[in-house]
Amino acid sequence: MGMRIRAAIIAAVAVAATSSLSAPVAGAAPGETVETTVWQAIADLPRADEDRTGYTRDKFRHWVDADRDGCNTRAEVLIEEATTPPRVEGRCTLTGGTWHSYYDKKDHDQAGALDIDHMVPLAEAWDSGASQWTPKQRQDYANDLGDARALVAVTAAENRAKGDRDPAEWEPSDDEADCRYLADWVAVKTRWGLSADNAEIDALEGLASECVDEPMTVERAR
Repeated sequence: MGMRIRAAIIAAVAVAATSSLSAPVAGAAPGETVETTVWQAIADLPRADEDRTGYTRDKFRHWVDADRDGCNTRAEVLIEEATTPPRVEGRCTLTGGTWHSYYDKKDHDQAGALDIDHMVPLAEAWDSGASQWTPKQRQDYANDLGDARALVAVTAAENRAKGDRDPAEWEPSDDEADCRYLADWVAVKTRWGLSADNAEIDALEGLASECVDEPMTVERAR
């Protein structure tokens, strides 16, 4: 069973058992469940200027094999997001399978055509508060299988066009993806207690004005 399936089951049980722990974003502790909406979550994001001083990608150790089943984080995401499951052989060699990249509405039958995108890029996370985290917290962020919105399999060219950009600088090439992208971005920032600068907030609010205000449930990671 993949880590993301196990995480989803655990999270569902936890929410059912601790529904009284639903909390507003402000003051929510790790493990608490935030019940909000996309628009409210945007309003609740802490505001702060971004600072990339000291950032290097290797400060976020990623694609680890946290459960030691032979499949690293990249493979776990590919397995969980496959629209047709791949065969998993040997030390997690994936054969076959199909995937849908929602950023550009393209289907792929080769895992190598996909990148695993950090919804909120590592550099953006650093700028928004992760520079103050421990190495373990940054590793947990870079390999977050506890929320399916944190990591997403997408067409490699889309991921590379996005790079370290936030929604003030980049949107998916498929306009129909914008509302999901907005909600996923805000959910990850909420989950990890990350801040947003003024340009980012303006962009998020602009996107939100074109989207229905959907309910959002987020389990706080920190």
